[in-house]
Amino acid sequence: MTLDIRLQSEKVVRVAATRVKPAMLDEALPWRTFRMYYGQPHYSGTYWCATENSTVIHESRLELSRLILADFDAKVSHIVAQPFLLRAKVDGTRRRHIPDYFLNTCDGPVVVAVKPRDQLDKPKNIDTFAWVRRAIEFMGWRFEIASETEPVLMENVRFLAGYRRSRYVNTDALKELRGLDLHNVSFGDALRQVRHTPAPLARSALLHMLWSHEVSTDLNAVLTDRSILIARSAS
Repeated sequence: MTLDIRLQSEKVVRVAATRVKPAMLDEALPWRTFRMYYGQPHYSGTYWCATENSTVIHESRLELSRLILADFDAKVSHIVAQPFLLRAKVDGTRRRHIPDYFLNTCDGPVVVAVKPRDQLDKPKNIDTFAWVRRAIEFMGWRFEIASETEPVLMENVRFLAGYRRSRYVNTDALKELRGLDLHNVSFGDALRQVRHTPAPLARSALLHMLWSHEVSTDLNAVLTDRSILIARSAS
């Protein structure tokens, strides 16, 4: 069993699964470039990823959703799209698979395959994911099949992603908010405590703080001015 990895130099290296280290993917390029053509069924594109401080590709809206969630996850330190070509012999047959994402996390590496929930019970997908899971777990990594996320959570995180770029956040607003006790305070009340920064700038800064986990709230409920904040120092 081997992994083919495409490096920044466009050189492809083949590594035995027993010798693969997460650091080998630090400079990996996507195995293939996404396709764009008239009438295509999937929405391909690039997403500016705060975790990478660079763009990361996706080949569908479902992949984009999983990518945004990974970017929001404080445990994720590195994201690679289409990180490698996995080769294995399964029951005497040579098999190949390109995962959608590799995530390096504080809990260990995670390899992600994205597939709509209504396609998970197709025999081909069941067979593919079974042997891929065995291969990934043999390497000591975790394999995840990602499908649709609960809608409210996904829309909240997608909304917060609009405030992920720290360079566009007003530093005075951040400084003032960081000087307040925001624990167990509603989002709206937190903004009403801000005295020296225009309200739109303060709101954007507080949303950035939610994105960066300086404060948190229950994102399984619709985010409103009544959402209760939890300060990181108290969580």
